[in-house]
Amino acid sequence: MRHPPRSVLLAAAGAVALVSSVVVPVVSAQGATPACTVEYAVTGQWDGGFQGSVKVTNNRTALNGWQLTFDFADGQKVTQGWNAKWSQSGTTVTAANETWNGTLGSGASVSAGFLASRSGGNTAPAVFKLNGTTCNVDSEPTTPPPTTPPPSGGTAPALHVSGDKLVDSGGNTRRLLGVNRSGGEFMCVQGYGIWDGPVDDAAIKAIADWRADAVRIPLNEECWLGLSHIKPEYAGANYIAAVKDLVARVEAHGMTPVIELHWNHGQYTGNSAGCSDVHATCQKPMPDMQYSPSFWASVASTFKDDQAAVFDLFNEPYPDRATSSATDAWKCWRDGGTCPGISYEVAGMQDLVDAVRGTGAKNVVMAGGLAYSNDLSQWLTYRPTDPAGNLAAAYHVYNFNSCSNESCWNSTLAPVAAQVPLVAGEIGENTCAHGFVDQVMKWFDDHGLSYLGWTWNTWDCSSGPSLISAYDGTPTAYGMGLRDHLRALNP
Repeated sequence: MRHPPRSVLLAAAGAVALVSSVVVPVVSAQGATPACTVEYAVTGQWDGGFQGSVKVTNNRTALNGWQLTFDFADGQKVTQGWNAKWSQSGTTVTAANETWNGTLGSGASVSAGFLASRSGGNTAPAVFKLNGTTCNVDSEPTTPPPTTPPPSGGTAPALHVSGDKLVDSGGNTRRLLGVNRSGGEFMCVQGYGIWDGPVDDAAIKAIADWRADAVRIPLNEECWLGLSHIKPEYAGANYIAAVKDLVARVEAHGMTPVIELHWNHGQYTGNSAGCSDVHATCQKPMPDMQYSPSFWASVASTFKDDQAAVFDLFNEPYPDRATSSATDAWKCWRDGGTCPGISYEVAGMQDLVDAVRGTGAKNVVMAGGLAYSNDLSQWLTYRPTDPAGNLAAAYHVYNFNSCSNESCWNSTLAPVAAQVPLVAGEIGENTCAHGFVDQVMKWFDDHGLSYLGWTWNTWDCSSGPSLISAYDGTPTAYGMGLRDHLRALNP
């Protein structure tokens, strides 16, 4: 996705009076500052019902959009509410921002209220989460590495390219059908942790329960390489260990890990720039020669003995936005160097393939095209040379992209897919529904191709396509389309 949320700690602006008869206090270690705090209050109570309120405070950078979740323990049911969109599924209550109160500055608060029915006790909720981030607890790290070791003896198949297919060691065709697990590209550089939400065995099993057989894992090169401005607890050896643990958990559930470079170093302020920062805090138009080859040499050395791992060289190239010449853009994509409109020295796809193969790694590598990986029109002409013969094409498609219909897929994707494996590393839509991805999946199914939905994170769908509302695998309306489709393909 071009612009994943800059933070996972979501809250809202606006307020109503908070008059409390029963208040759940914020509990935190001395001197610690939680990422977010929630005060829950029962402001009135009667036989069969009560009135309650929540006050949410954002303790981090300015945010936009929010979703608060908590669970009732005594069968209480929300019947109506205000200052939020209230809903309830089973015991889980969700309060999401209204259109008019979706932004919140650092240190600001919002309050929302509700009416609920009850038939017995009225125990206050114990745990409150904003988009999967637990509030009222110490936030360093927000998502600590799992305390239990990853399962051993992974069952994911070793893969290689055979013609236009991905195949396992027995020659059986394998499609990569699954999800993206965002977080590793932004949490570390923002100083909040390594992952957005849990990545323990239960959380990965929830992905496998959708009958997914692949998980794409976006990474940040500055965090992997441990550059000095990254908090040491989220950098270098600690970051690498966390990635290795997640890869092992994914493989233990029989799923293919797709390790991907998402955010990188290099200052770009030209057309469609995501930020003006030289550091890896947004999507850049191309990898950088200063660090990206080193990143891939290190990643490849780490996983070269694991042929189940697939390498996605760069998330969404867009050198075409920096120059009006398609030829220049494609040459920049393949060869790197000094590229029109890009101020830093670029590492081309050939540089990254060479960095991987220079370690002796023979893992399958994927290379996405121009226009944020949505344009593969000249991919075959400019594809890099791979001495291992394990190169696949990567493609991204959303309902708002230029190449988002069967006519374009037939004219630009089908010729590529006839020669090399084609993997749609990201599919999605910004409609909070699944009508578009249904069309994508049908076309890719008909052509025997791979696709992975963006994204297995509990963000509000208005901030980007989010497959789940909870890390137990509860789907959003959008995610329901992918989940049901994967389960139908792999009953």
